[in-house]
Amino acid sequence: MHIKALKGFKDILPQEAALWQHIEGRARDIFQRFGYREIKVPILEKTGLFARSIGETTDIVEKEMYSFADRNGESLTMRPEGTASVLRSFIEHNLHSERPLQKLYTMGPMFRHERPQKGRLRQFHQMSVEALGVDRPELDAEIMAMAWMLLVDLGLKVSLEINSLGCQECRPLFNKALLKFLADSKGELCPDCERRQEKNPLRVLDCKNAKCQAHYVNAPVILDYLCSDCAAHFQVVEDCLRDLNIDYKVNSFMVRGLDYYTRTTFELITHDLGAQSAVGAGGRYDGLIAQLGGPALPGIGFALGMERLVLLLTADGGEAPGDIIDIFLAALGPAAGRRAFAMLHALRLQGLRAVMDYTSRSLKSQMKQAARCGSRFTLIMGDDELSSGRAMLRDMASHEQREIELSADLRAWSKAVAEIIS
Repeated sequence: MHIKALKGFKDILPQEAALWQHIEGRARDIFQRFGYREIKVPILEKTGLFARSIGETTDIVEKEMYSFADRNGESLTMRPEGTASVLRSFIEHNLHSERPLQKLYTMGPMFRHERPQKGRLRQFHQMSVEALGVDRPELDAEIMAMAWMLLVDLGLKVSLEINSLGCQECRPLFNKALLKFLADSKGELCPDCERRQEKNPLRVLDCKNAKCQAHYVNAPVILDYLCSDCAAHFQVVEDCLRDLNIDYKVNSFMVRGLDYYTRTTFELITHDLGAQSAVGAGGRYDGLIAQLGGPALPGIGFALGMERLVLLLTADGGEAPGDIIDIFLAALGPAAGRRAFAMLHALRLQGLRAVMDYTSRSLKSQMKQAARCGSRFTLIMGDDELSSGRAMLRDMASHEQREIELSADLRAWSKAVAEIIS
């Protein structure tokens, strides 16, 4: 019996990888327009990093992390999200000394042991974007606009929902009101909510239990408890989004699934993936850097799920685009095959994506292969073409053909071919 992939872990096959590369390429382009730089962080971290940042009462830390003891007995965890690792690196390497505002992003796999479902796997991939060192509300609007720009650039239709979770000054007042509401709800909530309200009452509003969600419709609204500074901050965020013509909706019951969020939080929502509708989410976390042992600097960030982006881009039943090949060399016979082998390398040195068939199949079979691999052009040559010094170049889209000269000077020849098909 052959070994299969683990449940919740998925191979990304070549025909789908091309779409992933497209998404990542568009993201890098847009992030760089806004001044963000890429940072690559380890997959393994000390477990304490996530317990301190994400929160010990969250589902992620309580139920979902892949943690284990190494040979020295130290507890390690495969990263369940990207922000904590980026901030650990930001602190460890003293990046805050370089400039007042650090704009960073990372891409890669994350790991959570949760129930696999459409667009949500145990190994999943995220783009994690962080802006560190500035607490201005204009930055909040800018980072939401950047996420919005990427999704629109990819051709997706999403809606933006925003909220404010207040700060250390005003959140205790809301927690007090929420605790009173929860005390009056005893016996009507799920066991997780009954337990969480003792440690972090705000966390109950993130419960996915349908009965609890229906009950929390009558819960206190955090926006009614914001202090003057938080209310003013949120107002400027709304004003800036309107200035940028970004449509949004205030969702006063939206809380993020991580404990470190303060003030602005947001989600990018789609209605094309069933119940799991958020394709990206984020918010401000002004106390987290200090909580992890760094300076008292503010931060804001978001994450986009790659698997969900891929699902959305193929939701109409279409397939992910394959790799595009510039030219396929269809060589007929051993002599032509040997010549094509050297020509292939010369074409690649010109920057062209060039391939050939090594099995000496018929011209019909090789033309089918050229079409399957998405080649733009096919160069056809056999013994007659070698003798005459001229081969046939076929445009695979228009089906037009033209003769081109063959030359012993492969460098000059390949340069001429590159100019023809560019």
